[in-house]
Amino acid sequence: MSLDVKALRAHFPSLDSGLAFFDGPGGTQTPRPVAEAIVATMTGPLSNRGAVSMSELNAERTVAEFRAAYADLLGVPAGGIVHGRSATQLTYDFSRALAKTWQPGDEVVVSRLDHDSNVRPWIQAAERAGVTVRWIDFDTTTGEIDLESYERALSPRTRLVAVTAASNVLGTVPPLRRIADLAHAVGALLYVDGVHYAAHRLVDVPALGADLFVCSPYKFLGPHCGVLAASPELLETIRPDKLVPSTDAVPERFEFGTLPYEMLAGATAAVDFLAALDRDATGPRRERLARSFEALHGHEAVLRERAEAGLRELGDVVTLYSRASDRTPTLLMDFAGRDVRAAQKHLAGRDVLAPAGSFYAYEPFVALKRDAALRVGLAPYNTVEEIDRLLAGLTGFLR
Repeated sequence: MSLDVKALRAHFPSLDSGLAFFDGPGGTQTPRPVAEAIVATMTGPLSNRGAVSMSELNAERTVAEFRAAYADLLGVPAGGIVHGRSATQLTYDFSRALAKTWQPGDEVVVSRLDHDSNVRPWIQAAERAGVTVRWIDFDTTTGEIDLESYERALSPRTRLVAVTAASNVLGTVPPLRRIADLAHAVGALLYVDGVHYAAHRLVDVPALGADLFVCSPYKFLGPHCGVLAASPELLETIRPDKLVPSTDAVPERFEFGTLPYEMLAGATAAVDFLAALDRDATGPRRERLARSFEALHGHEAVLRERAEAGLRELGDVVTLYSRASDRTPTLLMDFAGRDVRAAQKHLAGRDVLAPAGSFYAYEPFVALKRDAALRVGLAPYNTVEEIDRLLAGLTGFLR
């Protein structure tokens, strides 16, 4: 099944602006059903969770539907779904909780390919616990993760490995199952930043080998929040700081204060929207998601190939850093003798949004010896015509 992009785009009011949005890795546009779910939850009868009134039951239902939706999206039990304000907040919370069990002489492993939200929380937790930090490198020529450096970093004292499922700037998709198997062989947990990956691939947390997997619904058409997935059995072993009256049940023990029910409803609506991309798909939601992500992946692959072919035609003036053999439709580039922020401004003047910067990917940009680059990130609502507008805009800028 091919994606019906015209029908898809009709659900996005922001696309009526005529803007071509290539800033999906920073956050996608929002379809109307997601916004409607948020409004309906906020304006309907709603109270704190309980089992007496309609408003209390509405809150309970909203939470249960959210956990069920993300269980289907991520391939874990509903009892393993934790809501957070953001992926960064969740990673900080879990780094502090896990670090309580670390001892001086223990080790954690982080990656130079990662967004800083999956690097700095672990480094800071390690510093407080007196734990050694070791690094996984990546090849700046190919964008591939350096598995040899990873194997050298592991030891029987490794307690946790933190790595991305897909780079938010290079698009690189590391061999996560291999990384997981090596981590588990030394008894370490694997914490995976799936924020960028979950926007382009259907996630199966157990198949990937992740022990803890975090993502952000606003990267795949939902509202601004974060979700962590793990087995309920693992979550039972992790003890966060909490208020005395608050529940100690999993997963609620990790969710501090009253949940933002409207955000949960919007996040659920985003999963249902994704599951309906293939309008012919039937069966359980997980099966419909698989069909829809297959269509999404095919559409984005066509757009990426067209963009890469057009960039090659611009010649050596363009340096494209996104070269890994397995990668998302995300292109990072700069231009010989030209300022990437000037390129961003030039494109914006033509209603093409492609941001320039380092995108919180501190370590990748240190390794690349750059302070900024232009990022073109594709989303399901992008079109061939928008790719052509992007290429025409870059051609005009470079000439």
